[in-house]
Amino acid sequence: MKITDLHPTKLWYYFDKILQIPRCSGKEEKIVDFLVNFAQSKNLQYKKDKIGNVTIKKNATQGYEQLKSIALQCHVDMVCEKDNDINHNFEVDPIPAYIDGDWIKSKGTTLGADNGIGIAILLAILDSEDIEHGPIECLFTVDEERGLTGAAKLKSDFLESKILINLDSEDEGEIFIGCAGGITTTGIIKFGFRRPPRRINPLKLTVSGLHGGHSGDDIHKGYANAIKILGRLLYFIDENFSIKLGYIEGGTLKNVIPREAYAVFYVTYEKIPKVINYVNELYNQLLNEYKDIEPSLKISIEKTEKCERIIDDRTKSKLIYILMAIDNGVIEWSKAIPNLVETSTNLASIKINKRKIIIQTSQRSSLESAKLYVANSIASLFKLVKGKVVFSEEYPSWTPNFNSEILNVAKNVYLKMFNQEPKIKAIHAGLECGLFLKKYPHLDMISIGPTIRNVHTPKEQLSISSTIKFWNYLLELLKNIPKNENY
Repeated sequence: MKITDLHPTKLWYYFDKILQIPRCSGKEEKIVDFLVNFAQSKNLQYKKDKIGNVTIKKNATQGYEQLKSIALQCHVDMVCEKDNDINHNFEVDPIPAYIDGDWIKSKGTTLGADNGIGIAILLAILDSEDIEHGPIECLFTVDEERGLTGAAKLKSDFLESKILINLDSEDEGEIFIGCAGGITTTGIIKFGFRRPPRRINPLKLTVSGLHGGHSGDDIHKGYANAIKILGRLLYFIDENFSIKLGYIEGGTLKNVIPREAYAVFYVTYEKIPKVINYVNELYNQLLNEYKDIEPSLKISIEKTEKCERIIDDRTKSKLIYILMAIDNGVIEWSKAIPNLVETSTNLASIKINKRKIIIQTSQRSSLESAKLYVANSIASLFKLVKGKVVFSEEYPSWTPNFNSEILNVAKNVYLKMFNQEPKIKAIHAGLECGLFLKKYPHLDMISIGPTIRNVHTPKEQLSISSTIKFWNYLLELLKNIPKNENY
């Protein structure tokens, strides 16, 4: 069965279309052009701002003109992650999606259902002739995954509605009314280098096979961080064999828990068998530690080609100590909302650029003070070794409003349709809602969506049945939007 064989037809038609359009974060030109062409072809009023955000309006259907105008919102970019053995170019190749039972999956790449299914839902509503709704404006924002850039640069006159439903949540049956704020903390360490001595030999140490995941949604699950494991290995190897470090790299994006990392280091020829045996001992220890959560963990060590340079010993030691000491994972749990992570940090990536080692981390918290405390505690490690610190991509939290009018309506509609109450929750991930509230203090907001699993990884998958259930729920919700008092 093909995706386009699923029902409702228009919803899955548009999702399939979106899978064909390149839209990595920061490279959303083609999907933005697609949205503009769509609006023009349907004779719908639209606006596009300088950064690429788009709104498309649709008038109320007959009999629903008295309802308040509502904004339906999603982001157009996707996290572009793939397995190392997959030959896929996200800039030109369509997503290789397929159906597996109740799930839509991709072959070795992220699926982009986050937030592609949101785009498809909005386009199907805009293209409908028989869906009943009041006045709607659909807001499509850019560059959400890298830094919420589209929402951050949204002008205060771009939206007219006073109710907003964000379609970027990933659990059907749950209504989100709050989210964490975030900040990116990057440490930059300059180093000196020289050519490798002749009498030492290079070994490549690789950590792979990890689960990965979303650094907000999945941070509490205990998944291993490939860079942390690599740093741990390097620490003990260096303590026992006094290595020379040639290169290190790991992770990709700030909102992804790193799945893979590697380093090239040097030892004398006679030490190689001992080093390999020692690494295998450490591997067995780690397998035992992570057997219940990371059963596919792989640690390999092999001979490799020499690097053109090695990092000076002083910087090597500073780097290894930082990787051992730096916090990663949950810092605090919420004292107000059960089972909600309040504050966390993610060691996201490490790379070498010329004479600089660049380490990127991200912090999240529902408390502004806690977010800044953890960010500065991470920064303090870099300052201790005279590194440069850059804070960037900061965004505010979204404080829950339990008296929300749209929340009350959404709860009642769900209960009536499915004879059960939805779960009302806050999320540790970052949503654009906090930034919208900063620009539009009057907005009454909720965030909802169908079930998506393993976002930001090549194992991402979208539940078909939950999407259909969510579709029917959203259409019923649109018919029950509160009336405009001034109508």
